[in-house]
Amino acid sequence: MLFPTLDFALFFLPVLVLVWTVGQASNEWRKIILLLASWIFYGAWDWRFVALLIASAAINWSLAQRVHARAEAGESVQPWLGLGVAANLAILGFFKYFGFFLAELAPILTAAGFGRDLPLIEIILPVGISFFTFQGMSYLIDIARRQTQPASFLDLTLLMSFFPHLVAGPIVRASHLVPQFAAVPRLTRTMVSASLILIVWGLFKKAVIASELATGLVDTAFRDPAALSGLDLLAGAYGYAVQIYCDFSAYSDMAVGIAGLMGYRFPRNFDQPYRAASLQDFWRRWHISLSSWLRDYLYISLGGNRGGVWFVCRNLMLTMLLGGFWHGAKWTFLIWGGLHGLVLAIERLWREWRPSAAPFLPRPLAILFIFHIVLAGWIFFRADTLAGALAYFAEMAAMRPGITLTTPLMAGLIGLGMAIHFAPPALLPVLARRVAAWPAPLTGIAVGLAILAIDTMRGDGIAAFIYYQF
Repeated sequence: MLFPTLDFALFFLPVLVLVWTVGQASNEWRKIILLLASWIFYGAWDWRFVALLIASAAINWSLAQRVHARAEAGESVQPWLGLGVAANLAILGFFKYFGFFLAELAPILTAAGFGRDLPLIEIILPVGISFFTFQGMSYLIDIARRQTQPASFLDLTLLMSFFPHLVAGPIVRASHLVPQFAAVPRLTRTMVSASLILIVWGLFKKAVIASELATGLVDTAFRDPAALSGLDLLAGAYGYAVQIYCDFSAYSDMAVGIAGLMGYRFPRNFDQPYRAASLQDFWRRWHISLSSWLRDYLYISLGGNRGGVWFVCRNLMLTMLLGGFWHGAKWTFLIWGGLHGLVLAIERLWREWRPSAAPFLPRPLAILFIFHIVLAGWIFFRADTLAGALAYFAEMAAMRPGITLTTPLMAGLIGLGMAIHFAPPALLPVLARRVAAWPAPLTGIAVGLAILAIDTMRGDGIAAFIYYQF
């Protein structure tokens, strides 16, 4: 069930009414309604995996109880914590990576005489499994570190199932959302206007920019780069940089807005990432909930900054390689993560060896340089295979003449997407405060007209969000 569809609207509006009617009398019933709604939302994709969602929450809740009890008693939490992390990784690994490892082992086992006995298993990847698994692990680790208090089974299950962030994030931690579940939400006019603006803003970025770039330029460019000119391939690379930003930030905006209409606040997930003058700064701005998760639960666990510069570089590389592998069981994701890890390590070495030196490049040139490093990484990220990524680079470098895909519309969408990215950060908050002063009927009419205009501008259908596959 995609956010920018009529199906979702028909699902969400009754839920919103129930939450603010039944929920006013009992906060527990509010949470039960939200939990059941979240299971319906997830089950619309495949009912079989609702059981997996519940089981994952039950495992993390029960093991967190054990970890908390041992921590309170002054005993070692490592046995139960290790079991919990292993259980989460086993669930994620089976569904997401079993086929990859089987395919990679097949030639070796065949050479050893065992290949004919390999089972052929088609495993369906549950939507959003990486996000709710990471949420469960972060809760368990935070309990072990005594950074959050144990949640009730209802609250933890709702945390991991809450439909606004269930399938593509942001990764909202227990310490942020569970205390909100404990209190009765309050909704102000400013919250309503800000939420509606975020939903409409996200809908525009997704339906008009990301989807149109995908169908009109990017998908064709990456499908057969040998058939296109160098200019079309270059436009395809820039187009994908805009597409993935508008696509993913649109989902985050809508998730924040949908949760906001129900009285809950999600953290910001994007902060103009292409404005970054270093790759470290890029990861402070891009998919903030994931980058902070990788920092707090992987990088710090590996040792973080505690050690010599080469030790730190090793930790950066391992973190980004595993971050790349988290995105999917493909060599292209590993190379994408490795590229980011390498540049992060180089930046760290530069700061270590030249701590008092001026920046390597003036800020405008540094922003341009880092953007193109990120752009090169996006080509690996988008390509279906490693051979496809290398072919894309080779054909783009050949710069064959001609233009077939780079129409004025596609060039305009790329420019519009970048303009949206670099729009003043205060634009939406200022607009929200002004809309909050409008009469409610006027706000409703304005939102309805905006949605109608977006529906008129968009093409046929809405492609699934890119991060659904993770």
